[in-house]
Amino acid sequence: MKLDDYRTSDNIADQRGGSGGGPRFPIGGGKMGIGTILILGIAALVFGINPMELMQGGGLPGGAPVQTQVGGQNAAQSCAVDEKSKFSCQVLASTEDTWGALFKAQGERYQPATLTFYDRNGQSGCGAAQSAMGPFYCPADNGIYLDTSFFDELATRFGAAGDFAQAYVIAHEVGHHIQTISGRSNQVRRAQQQASEAEGNELQVRMELEADCYAGVWAARNKDRIEPGDIEEGLTAANAIGDDTLQKAAGRRPVPESFTHGTSAQRMAWLKKGLSTGDPAQCDTFSAARL
Repeated sequence: MKLDDYRTSDNIADQRGGSGGGPRFPIGGGKMGIGTILILGIAALVFGINPMELMQGGGLPGGAPVQTQVGGQNAAQSCAVDEKSKFSCQVLASTEDTWGALFKAQGERYQPATLTFYDRNGQSGCGAAQSAMGPFYCPADNGIYLDTSFFDELATRFGAAGDFAQAYVIAHEVGHHIQTISGRSNQVRRAQQQASEAEGNELQVRMELEADCYAGVWAARNKDRIEPGDIEEGLTAANAIGDDTLQKAAGRRPVPESFTHGTSAQRMAWLKKGLSTGDPAQCDTFSAARL
């Protein structure tokens, strides 16, 4: 994706090099086995809300975010740490411009999310940030949390290499931000409180697929920067992190009632819908009879 000449966002915070706080997320030899990590950790966290929400029965863990300065020279320095950081900052800036224009067309003002970089351990308004979680969005502080080493895992573990796959990750999290500032997230959370577990999971699937579609809308509105192979990279990533694919990879039979992010086919379909229409109004998964 051609973003070399794009500005970097000022809405950047950085916790790299700090203690970060919070316990390490257990992997392998911890209390949770690798199969559970794949299903609960990765399937729920690669592109979504802080996984602690699922692990602790639906409530967001407490904890104040680490005090980090946002914007100015600090943001520029954080974006210049390495190529992954710079690209992430450019993608965020592009989403700001895209959604800013879309909101303005509706007579509204877009309030951007903040992207916080961390290394292995960090802290968010939703509790601990851990590399094993993957990127996530915290509605409590309108923040996207990213350890850029995840991009290496995206390529090696999920077979989804390429800069557009990385951009899709960030654009999806921005999609969750759109849901938060539009009121969608609160509506869904209230509905989930009254729903059965299976019904609550289905609502969460619709949330995730809508965010996938929003990512596609962003890409469609920046099609002049799309390069050959980019769309395939995004679809490969969407396919790799479908609930059914991840459950199979963990040696388990897919259980649709347990899905929280949607099947590989659904994730690709809604990403494609955003790409083909460029219209966020077409992303209303909650009105769709079929996903």
